[in-house]
Amino acid sequence: MNINSFSLSKTAPLAVLLIFLFATAFAPLGKPSTKLALLKYSGGGDWYSNPTALPNLAEFCNDNLGTNLHKEYATVEVGSAELFNHPWAHMTGHGNVVFSDTEAENLRNYLLAGGFLHVDDNYGMDKFIRPAMKKVFPELDFIELPFTHEIYSQRFQFKNGLPKIHEHDGKAAQGFGLIWEDRLVCFYSFESDLGDGWEDRDVHKDPEEVRQKALKMGANIIQYAFQR
Repeated sequence: MNINSFSLSKTAPLAVLLIFLFATAFAPLGKPSTKLALLKYSGGGDWYSNPTALPNLAEFCNDNLGTNLHKEYATVEVGSAELFNHPWAHMTGHGNVVFSDTEAENLRNYLLAGGFLHVDDNYGMDKFIRPAMKKVFPELDFIELPFTHEIYSQRFQFKNGLPKIHEHDGKAAQGFGLIWEDRLVCFYSFESDLGDGWEDRDVHKDPEEVRQKALKMGANIIQYAFQR
């Protein structure tokens, strides 16, 4: 992949499309026109985990943020042009992540054109997602976002940063970001497991207080991305 091949003029129409889709997510209630996207990737990782997570998050956002999101999400391959029809993409799993050169370039162009990616480590993804995203942005590194970052103070306040939803290795939850020209293009939730908290109550049997923390943080991510 030649990262210098990116052309603003080439992706300008896509940027306009993404801006339109962001705007329609907050359109007056009617027939929902915006779907959240679940990113399908290669490498053997279970990209399909947490199947009830995004529908529940969309419903929560509609109820609490006034969004007008489809409860059904779209499954989109990393290298597909279909990605540009969805302003917000979610990626999760427990294992390996592999991007081809073409996929990495497509994801890069999507993010540079205004798209937003949320990566949620479902436990075991960290050592794979970092080199995968380094292929997308060789010039960027994930940085830990301070608790004062706007993503933690949207509709809901998280004064101590990313909430801890599921315990794995006894580590604190951390929120990392890839920042391109002062714009957060990718938010990476690590050691939190937000997606598990978004799932139906009977899947993980989390206390409702814990589920609410996960959904509220998810709503913050949506609101931050859609109102940038």
